Amino acid sequence: MAVLRTATLVGAVLLAGLSAGLFYSYACSVMPGLAQVGDRAFVDTMQRINTAILNGWFMLSFLGALVLIVAAGLLQWRGGNRTVLLWIAAAAVLYLVMLVVTGAVNVPLNDKLAAAGSPDSLTDPAAVRAAFEDVWVRWNLVRTLASAAAFGCLTWALALSGRTP
Repeated sequence: MAVLRTATLVGAVLLAGLSAGLFYSYACSVMPGLAQVGDRAFVDTMQRINTAILNGWFMLSFLGALVLIVAAGLLQWRGGNRTVLLWIAAAAVLYLVMLVVTGAVNVPLNDKLAAAGSPDSLTDPAAVRAAFEDVWVRWNLVRTLASAAAFGCLTWALALSGRTP
């Protein structure tokens, strides 16, 4: 059972780290880079990114992390270390914060951007961008911090689990 607990926690750390890294890369490179382009190019690029990201590999890490966090918590609950369990629980709460922000803010903004239509046919791409960019960037920072904190909690849980017999 100890091997299964450790393997599940390692998987949770890995997938949560991938999600945190994705949001971090948006925060420190993708969005600052797109801030330098024109309105039509911004809308076009974000529409393409939002379509491309909906794939199995992304969903595996994005949703799989939560599945493994919950599984790691259950395995700790059933015979593991309670201190490790507390760190896993903190990670679960933080990861859920990221999921709620994504579902309540970022995804609806992405959908609204898609509904604006083809960038070539927009009469006011600046208005479409203005309704999207600042709010999306701000809330992406929130989900970056939440997912990075979840990753940190899981990493600490893994370190603690290695210290206990």
